Amino acid sequence: MSAAWSMFLEDFYKCFIREDRWKLLLSGIGVTIKISLVAALFGLIIGFIIALFNLSSIRPLNVIGKIYTDVIRGTPSVTQLMIIYFVIFATISWPKWLIAAVAFSINSGAYVSEIIRAGILSIDKGQMEAGRSLGLSASQTMMSIIVPQAVKNIFPAMCNEFITLIKETAIVGYVGLVDIQKAGDFIKSATYQPFMPLIATAIIYFVLIKVLTILLGKVEKKLRESDKR
Repeated sequence: MSAAWSMFLEDFYKCFIREDRWKLLLSGIGVTIKISLVAALFGLIIGFIIALFNLSSIRPLNVIGKIYTDVIRGTPSVTQLMIIYFVIFATISWPKWLIAAVAFSINSGAYVSEIIRAGILSIDKGQMEAGRSLGLSASQTMMSIIVPQAVKNIFPAMCNEFITLIKETAIVGYVGLVDIQKAGDFIKSATYQPFMPLIATAIIYFVLIKVLTILLGKVEKKLRESDKR
C-alpha cells in the first residue's frame, strides 16, 4: 500500500508540480471559460436573429435562416472551426481565442435558433392576437409578450446548450489553442503518464459543468417561482 501511495505521489509531482505544469491547466481553464462565455453570448444573439428569420413570412429571410441552420447543423463543429480559422480569418490578425469564439458562436447560433423557434411556437397564438387587439404591432407583441413567456420554456434547453458548448471547446487544440484538454495532452506528452493528465482534465470539466449546472438551476428556480405569484 505504501509503495502504491509513493508511486501515486511521484506521478502526481511529475505531472503537476514539476516545472509548474499545473499552470498549464490553470491557463487552459481560463481559455475554455473565455471562449465559452463569448460564444454563448454571441450564439444567443445569432440564434435569436435566425429564429426570427425562420419564423418570418418574408421568404428571403426565411430561406437565409433555413440554409444557415441546415449547413451549420449538418457539418462537424471541428470542420467549421478549421474553415473559419484557416480560411476565413487566415489573413486577419485577431487573437486565436477570439476567432475560436466566433466559430463556436456561429455553430451554437444554429442550435439556439431552433430552441428559440420551438419556444416561441409553444406560446398560444391567442397571445399574439391579444397583443394586436391592444394596439401593439407584430414586433412589439413579439418582444413584449411572446418572447418573455418563451424564455421560461426554453431556459432549460438553453442551459443544456451552454453545457454542450463548454465540452465542445475541447477541439480548439486543432488551431493551436491551449485549453484544458490541450494542456492535459501537453502534460501527457511531456511525462509519458496518460492516466493523471486525462483524469485531471475530466475532473476539471466535471467541476466546471457541475458548478454551472447548480448556478443555472438556481436561476431557473427563480423563473419558476414567478409563475406561482
